[in-house]
Amino acid sequence: MKNTRRQFLQTIGASTLGLSIFPNVESFGFSTTDLPRSSPEAQGFSSKALLNFIDATKTSGLEWHSFMLLRHGKVIAEAWWKPFASDYKHTLYSLSKSFTSSAIGFLVTEGKISVDDAVISFFPDDLPSVFSENLKAMKIKHLLTMNTGHETDTMPVLRQNEPQTWVKSFLAHPVVFEPSSHFLYNTGATYMLGAIIHKVTGQTLEQYLKPRLFEPLNIKGYDWEKSPQGLNTAGFGLRVKTEDIAKFGQMYLQKGKWNGKQILPATWIDEATKKQTTSQGGDNDWSQGYGYQFWRCKPGFYRGDGAYGQFCMVMPEQDAVLVMTSESFDLQKSMTVAYENLLPGFSDKKLPENPSLKLELAQVLNSLKLPVPKGKTTSPLMAKYSDKKFKMDENPFGIKELGFGLFPDAGVLRFFENGKIKKIGFDWENWKVNKNGNTNPFPISYRTSVPSKIAGTGTWIKDNVLQINLKFIEAVHGDKITVTFDDNKISIKLLSSFNENAKNSPDTRPILTGKMV
Repeated sequence: MKNTRRQFLQTIGASTLGLSIFPNVESFGFSTTDLPRSSPEAQGFSSKALLNFIDATKTSGLEWHSFMLLRHGKVIAEAWWKPFASDYKHTLYSLSKSFTSSAIGFLVTEGKISVDDAVISFFPDDLPSVFSENLKAMKIKHLLTMNTGHETDTMPVLRQNEPQTWVKSFLAHPVVFEPSSHFLYNTGATYMLGAIIHKVTGQTLEQYLKPRLFEPLNIKGYDWEKSPQGLNTAGFGLRVKTEDIAKFGQMYLQKGKWNGKQILPATWIDEATKKQTTSQGGDNDWSQGYGYQFWRCKPGFYRGDGAYGQFCMVMPEQDAVLVMTSESFDLQKSMTVAYENLLPGFSDKKLPENPSLKLELAQVLNSLKLPVPKGKTTSPLMAKYSDKKFKMDENPFGIKELGFGLFPDAGVLRFFENGKIKKIGFDWENWKVNKNGNTNPFPISYRTSVPSKIAGTGTWIKDNVLQINLKFIEAVHGDKITVTFDDNKISIKLLSSFNENAKNSPDTRPILTGKMV
């Protein structure tokens, strides 16, 4: 499964921090579609466990972006590591699959499909001229449980066979095993679930889920990547806020109820989240079984999860939901950090309030931020290169001219094209958030580039070497840009956070060169 997930990642591309602890929720005037807040102790949870969790994140060697913990339907702790913030959406990667599964649940509830319907019945015009008995036997349930019978993930094939439609490429891919006999994490299977919804309703996943899920849960400002055919990618690509993930998890914890209304049947919730199939071997959080696009967890609860540590953990026994977002390169370690430090904090009764501990916790959570590289905040060459243009040699990004504003209090990276200037600002050894969303100016060929707010920080490694670190705070990853000035020449080396952390995966983007105009 891990090798398959890595291949999938390579194919798709792979405000203020705050703790809200409110002893009197009603006085803050939350609407019925917002999650109410409470102190941890009032809901039977120890603030000390939260402090232990934060200490463990600091020593984990992993990059954390946000977390939110709910108990008895109330948010008892929440935090964002600057430059991430509560009002920014975040890429979910495969956590998107759990939302797609929910859409199938709505369609089943409306009586428009059954999980036992044959997949080929929805696509008579997209079938290969000759197809196997195994493909004939494939049902919607097999898509949901990753038991389609494929030997390899179909997602790379869907990409490689363009402009052929993704549906045709999926149906033409060999089904080696009898469906239900072979578990394989298969993102193309999830795409087919979205394609079925479109066939039946004429709507994309976004359109179909809007009145059924997004509006009832007051989820706004979301977006979802699309295939070349205009269908949502389904198995990845959804972006929502941390609290939106928490709402989704809380709705599942409440067996499909929201604000007193049953929006998904409890029977569907039970079916979707129980062990429907064995998964991979071993003794870890991917070997506990798989439901309908949900994983079972070692402590006995279930989760939706996405690459690099996007988690929605639903814990019925504890009456709790844990949400974590991150750029983690060891998802098992991320989960273990949560299990070891948070699970001991649950009590079956209220705990006495501790004002000094509460204050300490608030201060700790409000101080969280991603580390920044540190060298020097100034260089004697700043005046020489500030506000100059560099004509760039031919490069795959189509960048013809760029320049820098290098000032005592901040810097800016400028791109010039057809009389227009695109700017990315950065602070010296501190994060600066550029409020307008931009795509990566140095895109990676195998990764989908989506607009994102970009945070930047800069430092001088040497007098003539400027390092700018960018973080795409609505899209998980980041870039290290190392700029070397040599008289009137310039060279720029790129290193993505993905490649930097995956030690055996070098960044294949070329070094850019140019001359001062």
